[in-house]
Amino acid sequence: MLKKRIIPCLDIKDGCTVKGINFEGLKNAGDPVELAKKYEQEGADELVFLDITATLEDRKTFVELVRDIARELSIPFTVGGGISSVEDVRKLLEAGADKISINSSAVKNPKLISDLANEFGSQCIVVAIDTRWVGEVDLVHIHGGRKATELTTVEWARQAENFGAGEILLTSMDGDGTKNGFDLRITKLVSENVSIPVIASGGAGAVKDFVKVFNETNATGALAASIFHFNEIGIQDLKQQLKTQKIEVR
Repeated sequence: MLKKRIIPCLDIKDGCTVKGINFEGLKNAGDPVELAKKYEQEGADELVFLDITATLEDRKTFVELVRDIARELSIPFTVGGGISSVEDVRKLLEAGADKISINSSAVKNPKLISDLANEFGSQCIVVAIDTRWVGEVDLVHIHGGRKATELTTVEWARQAENFGAGEILLTSMDGDGTKNGFDLRITKLVSENVSIPVIASGGAGAVKDFVKVFNETNATGALAASIFHFNEIGIQDLKQQLKTQKIEVR
């Protein structure tokens, strides 16, 4: 049994950490380098950095900012946003990223997953899936959640694994920023239909939400942002409480 991971997320816009609700209404959440230092000290298992407007603005991820953050970290560091080639990934890994996350570019060109996995190893390639319940189906969204695709979420997760992804970062857009709890339904569906690790994202608001997602789904990691940024839950305290619930954390 894989030990569960607690993963803070830095959503970056214009070089600052931001947080919104359902991918909208973004507000400043602090300096990303200082937050990275804080999470390292507090015992986070990994850190995720998502340059959330890189694809929309048709530019690359802030490599210098990635380098500045990586200098402060010894924990695994995943970086995403605007990545569309082997060369993009090479630059980010050289800047200190341990893993990279691709979303829109993978949907548009699934072979990119294979190309990156062949070049750098599957363990390095995270496919991020932004999902929303539309009508009667879970649909994958791209371009920072602004554009719905015709891909259903579970089927795309399966395809991503087949193409060589080493991990899925699954964000429920319906839950994002609401603090109403992780979307257990879609997390359970996806995590039971792939054999690679799944990180649950979107909706964390209390310790009980982490307990539920780990007890009721096969997610091996849980990602959150605002509850950590605004000191609503401390990572050490969260881990201690998970241990009292017999949930093995790193």
